[in-house]
This record gives sequence, structure tokens and C-alpha cells, in this order.
Amino acid sequence: FFDQSLDEVMLLDYLKQNDPHDENHVVHILDYFYHKEHLFIVCELLRDNLYEFSRYNRETGGEPYFTLPRLRRIAKQCCEALAFVHKLKLIHCDLKPENILIKSYSRCEVKVIDFGSSCYLTDHLSSYVQSRSYRAPEVILGLPYDGKIDMWSLGAILAELLTGYVLFQNDSVAAMLARITSIVGPFPETMLLRGRHAHKYFVDGMVYERDRTGLPYLLRPKATSLAARTHTDDELFLSFVGSLLQIDPEERPTAEQA
Repeated sequence: FFDQSLDEVMLLDYLKQNDPHDENHVVHILDYFYHKEHLFIVCELLRDNLYEFSRYNRETGGEPYFTLPRLRRIAKQCCEALAFVHKLKLIHCDLKPENILIKSYSRCEVKVIDFGSSCYLTDHLSSYVQSRSYRAPEVILGLPYDGKIDMWSLGAILAELLTGYVLFQNDSVAAMLARITSIVGPFPETMLLRGRHAHKYFVDGMVYERDRTGLPYLLRPKATSLAARTHTDDELFLSFVGSLLQIDPEERPTAEQA
């Protein structure tokens, strides 16, 4: 943990050096210190993360905060943050609602935080990155990956903020893969052939899991759609989020394109 926090301090310092005017919606480090065997990182004071605020907003039954116009603002800021990070040859690797914090409620301004799992494109890329519900298909299958994995996470986050529910709900990786196929379609054969972990989850293009006795069984979720899961018929929203949730990363836009 200490090594990881030192890495994060160096990364945050690097991000700040490249963003002197604080224009890229990425958290700014102010200082760091060591106290009672803990490394503390001091940064600007921000508000709730999107997960906590979304839950609070739903439970208090107030006016829904995450309307389509606000989601557009949040998406744009996240894309600008990711374009900045990716330009520095970095991948965030853990984008999720908990790691996007509100800077201003009234102006709907956000900042991306938590670069503790981030890595450079030139690093040896681990296949244990990203929180499960936001993990990109290429990471799960054990394929090479780049900044496009952050774009997949952003797509899942935007759908979740609109409905208040995790888009790819799951209690295992296999269950999540089945959920992905039911919402955004089948996995391309080429990815299944190349993925070094594909055999753990797929047989003849279908997702399987093993029961407690080790016997395999197929998972066949009911086919649905992004429109049905997000309860919206807004074409722009569905088209944008749908482009981020392309299973093949080649088909997904870069942060700059998005």
C-alpha cells in the first residue's frame, strides 16, 4: 500500500505539472506527509462522490439531480479529463462513480480522483485492473488494452447515473459477461480466440459458469437493450453511451473523439 501511495503521489505531481491552470477536471495534489505509518495526500476540498450523492438523491426523494443535460456536462468533463490523462500515456484503470467527485453542485462541475491504480501504457499491464462492474471486456478476456478501457467504464457510469442502478449487475465475472451480452450483444469471435482468459468463461461463444461441484452450466440471460435498461428513448444519449459500450475496443471512440 505504501509503494502504491508513493506511486500515486508521483503521478498526481506529474498530472499537476502538466495542468498548471487546473483546466482538465483532474484532482490537484497540494502536499503529502507521513504520519504514524500512513502516507497522507493533501488535495483540494471537493464534495460528495457521484455514488454517494446519487444514493442520497434517490433516498431523500428530492428532484432527480442526474438529468440528461447534467449528465451531458458530466460526460464532457470526464472525456476532457480522460483525454488529458491519455495524452500523457496514462490509463486511469479505476474509473467508477466513487472516483468522480463533485466540485460544484450548482454549476455541475466534477473532478476525477484516485490515480492509485493508474499505469503508463508502457508498463507491464496487469489483468487485475478496474472495479468489476466497470471492467472492460478486453481486460476480462486477458487481451492487450489501452485508454479505451476508461471509456467503457464511463459508458457504464453514465447509464448508472441516469437510472440509479448498476448497468452490469453481477455476482461473478461470468454473470457480468452474460449481462453484457444480453444488453450490448455477442462478443466478437476474434476477441474470444485471442483472449487468454476467454476459455474460463466462454464455450462455443456462450458464457458458462461452474456450480459448487465444479460442473459447468450455461448462462442464458434474457435479451434486452440499453434503451430498456436505462428507461430512456433519448437518441443522443443512447447513441453516445452505446458507442462507449462497444465490446470491441477498436469500435470504441477515444476520449478526444467522444
